[in-house]
Amino acid sequence: MRLICGKPKRRPHAAWAGFSLVEVMVGMAILGTTMGAMLSGFASGFFTMRMTRENLRATQIMLEKMETIRLYSWMQVTNTGFIPNQFYEPYDPLAPAGQQGLIYKGTMTITDVPPGSVDPSYASNMKLVVVTVDWTTCNVKRTRDFRSYISRYGLQDYVY
Repeated sequence: MRLICGKPKRRPHAAWAGFSLVEVMVGMAILGTTMGAMLSGFASGFFTMRMTRENLRATQIMLEKMETIRLYSWMQVTNTGFIPNQFYEPYDPLAPAGQQGLIYKGTMTITDVPPGSVDPSYASNMKLVVVTVDWTTCNVKRTRDFRSYISRYGLQDYVY
């Protein structure tokens, strides 16, 4: 109420005052867009975290395989058939069977070093090891590989 010349003046239909339908529709559109963007951000964040975890697990698998190879003797490394060419590793090896998550398929290739990469007089004492890991996330094929050289007189001679 407002006072005009000492008398209160009432606005007609003051109890019915509120937002118009257009204002409500615009507000709901803004709220809907904001909620949609927020949910899309959450979904994108969860997917990114999943991809990062899977990538980290692939890196752990490759490192595990490479460290195992570095401890083999030169005869074991050069003996064909001693080190399997293919392997399968679960995402979570400690989980119960059937709940281990996706399966990583890996290959290990041991070849002579490429010409020109090392001194030719020492090339017969070195091998190139390539560990490759493949997996699929949401119908997206993913792959990572790790390359390293091992030598006849490397770490394995100090361990054993």
